[in-house]
Amino acid sequence: LHLSAVKLAELHSDLKIQEKDELSWKKLKAEGLDEDGEKEAKLRRNLNVIMTKYGMNGKKDSQLVDTNYIKDGTESDTLDDPRLEKLWSKAKSSGKFSDEELDKLWREFKHHKEKVHEYNILLETVSRTEDIHKNVINPSEENLVKEEILHNKHRELKDKLRSINQGFERLRKVSHQGYDTSSEFEEPRVIDLWDMAKSANFTEKELESFREELKHFEAKIEKHHHYQKQLEISHQKLKHVEGTGDKDHLNRNKEKYAMLEEKTKELGYKVKKHLQDLTSRISQGLQHNEL
Repeated sequence: LHLSAVKLAELHSDLKIQEKDELSWKKLKAEGLDEDGEKEAKLRRNLNVIMTKYGMNGKKDSQLVDTNYIKDGTESDTLDDPRLEKLWSKAKSSGKFSDEELDKLWREFKHHKEKVHEYNILLETVSRTEDIHKNVINPSEENLVKEEILHNKHRELKDKLRSINQGFERLRKVSHQGYDTSSEFEEPRVIDLWDMAKSANFTEKELESFREELKHFEAKIEKHHHYQKQLEISHQKLKHVEGTGDKDHLNRNKEKYAMLEEKTKELGYKVKKHLQDLTSRISQGLQHNEL
């Protein structure tokens, strides 16, 4: 796959979550609790996202690039959207951002690109399901269930599209005005969650509790970013030492690399599981608004 050390650790975390979700689904299915097949369809959708994200779907150039911006301070990939490319170009040449802020902004741009990519995968899945549904001649109870599944998928599409539009407006504002020093959160995923939480059906007390949890979540993400950077540095050192022939030095670097890799995998899993839980809670609040 020619993945970087960081991407391999991320792949491990994604597959670990997928495996856990599939085991949970098998238990539900054995108890007859997924009769409409919605949970199974979501699992397949998630697996499709993972395979596309890491270039495992057999299509060239489909792999999503690293979300952590650690390429010697320069980006080596495209954003696949002329509007984003234009905003990024303006931001870089504006002089309003320090190197650290450009690093942070680049992560926001890449996060936005991933959201659009996942939306397109879901849209394609819904379109295929609709085509199959239209070809059914005789309506039945099973088809009514499938209509409900389609309704849920359209609601998920609506939520994702709302998040994409909010995200683009934020990127446009930040690119033109620079970062607001009084901003509550800095991590793109946390900003998304907070914006959605404010639109959900939470009481003031619940929203305040959610705010505190997001602060802990952001600290967890920052720690993960730290280990990702250390892992990448360790990987580069290891490649250098391999060429020197110094076995003792090589073994020490291998041990350090293995330790950093394991810690990065562990933190990656915890971050993604926490993100999954927080997103689920917000989705329930947004769905309640629509009822």
